[in-house]
Amino acid sequence: MIANPLPTPAATPPPRWYWSLPYAAVALFIATMAALLWLTHRQDAEEERATLINDVLWMEQNLSFQFERNNGLLTQLGPELLARPRHGTTTEARLKRALDPESGMIRILWLDTHGKVRGAEPPYTDSHLVGEAAGTFPSSAAWRLSTSMGRPVYSEAYAVIDNQTHFEVHVPIFEGGRHLGSVVGVYSVNDMLARQVPWWFSERYRVSVTNNLGVEIAARSKVSPLSTLSYEIPFEPPGRGLNLVITAYKSEVRWISLLLMGSLAVLAAAIVWSLWQLRRHMLRRQAAEQALRSEHAFRKAMEDSLNTGMRARDMNGRITYVNPAFCRMVGWRAEELVGLVPPMPYWAPESLDRTYEVHQMILGGNAPPQGVEIRLMRRSGERFDALLIEAPLIDADGRQIGWMGSMVDVTEQKRTQELARQQQERLQATARLVTMGEMASTLAHELNQPLAAISSYNTGCLNLIEHGQLAEGELTGILQKIGKQAQRAGQIIRRVHAFVRRSEPKFETVDLDAIIREAVGLVEPDAVRRGVSIDLELTEPLPGVLADPVMIEQVAVNLIRNGMDAMADTPRGERRLQLVTREQDGLLVFSVADRGKGIPPEVAEKLFAPFFTTKEEGMGMGLNICRSIAELHRGRLSFEARPGGGTIFNFSLPVHAP
Repeated sequence: MIANPLPTPAATPPPRWYWSLPYAAVALFIATMAALLWLTHRQDAEEERATLINDVLWMEQNLSFQFERNNGLLTQLGPELLARPRHGTTTEARLKRALDPESGMIRILWLDTHGKVRGAEPPYTDSHLVGEAAGTFPSSAAWRLSTSMGRPVYSEAYAVIDNQTHFEVHVPIFEGGRHLGSVVGVYSVNDMLARQVPWWFSERYRVSVTNNLGVEIAARSKVSPLSTLSYEIPFEPPGRGLNLVITAYKSEVRWISLLLMGSLAVLAAAIVWSLWQLRRHMLRRQAAEQALRSEHAFRKAMEDSLNTGMRARDMNGRITYVNPAFCRMVGWRAEELVGLVPPMPYWAPESLDRTYEVHQMILGGNAPPQGVEIRLMRRSGERFDALLIEAPLIDADGRQIGWMGSMVDVTEQKRTQELARQQQERLQATARLVTMGEMASTLAHELNQPLAAISSYNTGCLNLIEHGQLAEGELTGILQKIGKQAQRAGQIIRRVHAFVRRSEPKFETVDLDAIIREAVGLVEPDAVRRGVSIDLELTEPLPGVLADPVMIEQVAVNLIRNGMDAMADTPRGERRLQLVTREQDGLLVFSVADRGKGIPPEVAEKLFAPFFTTKEEGMGMGLNICRSIAELHRGRLSFEARPGGGTIFNFSLPVHAP
């Protein structure tokens, strides 16, 4: 049997001073770190301004280098763009390289010698311009100045839509001393700050560009507080009054120091709290482990005292657990069973296919909730019947990890049920014999009539033969009458024999109306003797019912005879017994209505109790047996008062669906 190991005993708690050492170590650590942080803060303050100046000079040099590089690219592209109306793949590739986002240029135009635009990449309209720049794109002043000076000239910065600011660089193109035109590179100040300012620079400083009026036209910043440390230099190129303003964010070193000191304080408090909680947790765990040991011992004792076998299996059918009752039931030890996969050693060979079918049904999740009976084998070879009930085995995360089954040995129970069934059959057969005994005189009288007629016909025939007066035709008529009387006597004997014979219950599809007629034929002589008129109201055709015909006939005979007994004090002219069959709500109902005095309330309460009778010579088992037969056929036997006096007994059976 697999079981989790018990928790190990808790160690002896340490002395109280032992818990003071971590607190002292934490305090010393915090003091040391605070001194280091103060010294670091002083050094950072001295180096911060030197770092700012060096970083600004580096960025200025980087921007100047990028502008020079772009001017060189435009100079190389100029002859190719102005000389040919169509550009080759090499020119297209250079254009794409010049318009790389890292260059800062967003558009390239090429102008003829008169300053007219001959082409642009990407194509453009002036719909993006605002203000005075709408009529001066590209800048004619910058074009004239660059042409006259023969070198690149930058234009004034101008605003465009979406709060963007652009400026241009006009590069004149000469070939052999001849002016071919100009190439114009359009820059976006906003894009340049976004592309050309490194991420590490923007993390340290806020970078902005102001015009000659001191108005900020573009900036790259983050949402952080600024310090008072700032540095401003001319934005050369492009110049034209533009300035770069570099403002440092508040020193991160200071905030980090404060944050670190706060973190250290929180950490120290957390460590102290954690140590305290750890101590409490250890004490609680010791208590929980002790409770777990007690609970495990209790459950183990309870489990060992069970007579129901318990068995756990994984999703593949492998046994993972069995309890002592299961081991006693099959005869194998837990160590021999755990880990086994089907077929199991306790499966009976003659029922192997059936047992394996049940095994697959359970693993498929189709086990009936009421359980299933299987035949198993003990280690000694003895067979026994077991009721197996399976349920999903769920772990702590809600996942099914197998099946938990309980097994009950029902061998003795089935033997007891079989004995009870046999006893019930004997009791029913005895009741039928008693019924026939009560009807013996009537049946003897009924049987004596055809026998007397046969004897009379036989005597008359012999007399006629002795006197030689018997004609052939007359002899034939006499013999036919003798045969009819013999058939009548044989039919009476057949009915009695079929009613009283003892046999195993045999369920088959039967005709309820035919059984009622047989029962009426059996009790009809007794009814004639008592002066009872039997009215049959049988619904035809009726659907079949699955039943034992002898048992159903026994119920009908008992109900009919009880109805005749109930009318013993009724005047002979009013003794009428009504037998009705009908179909109602999926049931076939056979009703027997008498015109007796009815059933008093004190009698109705115990009418179906065994050995209760209102007759002087009755056994008190008739209605009890009838109800048992009805329940065996999944039917019902009930009674109700008849309007006008008397009682109606209703015997219902479920309709059999083929």
